[in-house]
Amino acid sequence: MRYLPNSDQDRQVMRDAIGIKSDDELFVRVPKKVFDTAKPDLPDHQPEFAVEAHIRQLAAKNRAGGDGPFFVGAGAYRHHVPASVDHLIQRSEFLTAYTPYQPEISQGTLQMLFEFQTQVANLTGMEVANASLYDGSTAAMEAVLMARRLKKRDGVVVSGGLHPQYRDTIATYLGKDPAFKCMQADPQAQEDIVAQIDDSTACVVVQSPDFYGNLRDLRPIAEAAHEKGALLIAVFTEVVSLGAIESPGAQGADIVVGEGQSIGNPLTFGGPYVGLMATRPNLVRQMPGRVCGETVDAEGNRGFVLTLSTREQHIRRDKATSNICTNSGLCALAFSIHMSLLGEKGIEHLALLNHQQAVKTADALSKIDGVEVLNSHFFNEFTVKLPKAAAPIVEALAEKNVLAGVPVSRLEAGKKELENLLVVAATELTSDADIEALASALKEVI
Repeated sequence: MRYLPNSDQDRQVMRDAIGIKSDDELFVRVPKKVFDTAKPDLPDHQPEFAVEAHIRQLAAKNRAGGDGPFFVGAGAYRHHVPASVDHLIQRSEFLTAYTPYQPEISQGTLQMLFEFQTQVANLTGMEVANASLYDGSTAAMEAVLMARRLKKRDGVVVSGGLHPQYRDTIATYLGKDPAFKCMQADPQAQEDIVAQIDDSTACVVVQSPDFYGNLRDLRPIAEAAHEKGALLIAVFTEVVSLGAIESPGAQGADIVVGEGQSIGNPLTFGGPYVGLMATRPNLVRQMPGRVCGETVDAEGNRGFVLTLSTREQHIRRDKATSNICTNSGLCALAFSIHMSLLGEKGIEHLALLNHQQAVKTADALSKIDGVEVLNSHFFNEFTVKLPKAAAPIVEALAEKNVLAGVPVSRLEAGKKELENLLVVAATELTSDADIEALASALKEVI
């Protein structure tokens, strides 16, 4: 976005309009003592080419995901994004289309979002999906608030396998609500979450594959929740997994939420990403965000509309289902283009490649003395227990140009029992040489 400064004349016109003589009058209520009049510690201006050279030097200090063996996951994954995705999303008609507030002149954007919703519904095994949310963590939070509205109950049970940042996002909204039950961290998926469900429970939140990589059978949890009149919210952070495992919808989930970054969207230092949400038709009126629908005009031509957008903040204000007032439209477009290129067979094959490379990685690490793979089954991510704290080992491996994974202690600080755990992810971009390099370097560091 270009910066277009106002001229002195422009500023004087604005000052005259509001009846002030100087800009300082805008800040008369700010105490003088908080103003810092000292010159900031910044270099003097430089020619453009000198600034570019300096920025390039700073950028060179970064290590890109493709610069060597890369096994980092824990909610954001390095996958191949076809060049055609980036080319298409930068077409001006897509790149500048912010959001379809005037649907009658936004047919292209609406059609894209309609196709995106269809893809998400098919992937998750649900009947209806919305036109994206900010990211996976806020989607999980929105699902919890949606369930509480629907059930008119406050009880929320959160699995110990939920991504810690997703858990913390939910906790930010619920505060210290005594009805919020968050189970202890569960690296081996041994918790008895069914025992926590009672007549006050509005929803149960379970991730599969979970933060530690475990695949979970959602059916018994769904049955127990439904028996008590509660909803099951199924969460995923790795959307590629839906190409291999049975969909959450087929396992009885009522609301499915997750992160769509893995398809069409690169790592980009943590964002922006795209939150996915799908649900059952009878729950759709409480689903946040917007839904695009297909219709015909007066002459019978196919057209697209915003359906149920009256739930949104810009229309309903304090009566809206959430404070969401936009969607990650460009990221959703990237998702939809990549998903269209893959097709059903493509996403299944991609998922198989991910699983195969993860199995190879787990086999290689399990042969190292003192290293234990905790998962009995997983998709493309798993947890290993190291003989000593994982964080220093990861730093030592980074010095050898190997990014070995995410120490659990980074996201679960202060929990002594978790400090030796390392979450390792492999994708289709993980080569056999990368796996060999990780195993060799880890063995040496240990």
